[in-house]
Amino acid sequence: MSKIAVILTQGFADWEYALIAGTGGPFFNMQVEFFAPEAEELTSQGGLTAIVLRTLDEIKGFQPNVIVVVGGTIWESEKAPDISSLLQSHHEKGVTVSGICGGTLALARAGLLNEVAHTSNNAVYLKQNVQHYTGEQNYCDSAVAISAGNVISAPGIAPVSFSAAVFEAAGLNADALQQFRAMLAAEHTQHTQELMS
Repeated sequence: MSKIAVILTQGFADWEYALIAGTGGPFFNMQVEFFAPEAEELTSQGGLTAIVLRTLDEIKGFQPNVIVVVGGTIWESEKAPDISSLLQSHHEKGVTVSGICGGTLALARAGLLNEVAHTSNNAVYLKQNVQHYTGEQNYCDSAVAISAGNVISAPGIAPVSFSAAVFEAAGLNADALQQFRAMLAAEHTQHTQELMS
């Protein structure tokens, strides 16, 4: 069974992990577990209260195929947890490390965006928030997630393509992956067709 470790922090972005958690386990038989810097009660940007009982130290024992760093404004503040060594060590072992929106700042601080193609909310966002970020030449202005070198990055507006990239990295078969993408794209495809007719 594929395993996905989702890292949440205070003020986590509700929409950025929802498809991974809501479909990864129930529909695609993946084990999705939540972790936080401390075992505590977290409040999302939207006001959802979540009790996360597993700490970051427990990720190693979980042995995930993919680590997901969910965004939130904490990553832009001095309260951002330092998870660089955690991300680096797992990436070195072949685990895919992913981040969306503010979560890309954690990847950048770990040096994981310096040598691979990547995206985020925008290039200035990375540069302003990460002192040692040197990956400008590999930055791609993209509205969808980018996967390269066992690193997945996405802007906050791309939870669907981000989830699909995470599922692909976790080993979801091509048919199921295509079904997932088509299902989530259907409403937009139909709306576009209605506007054109």
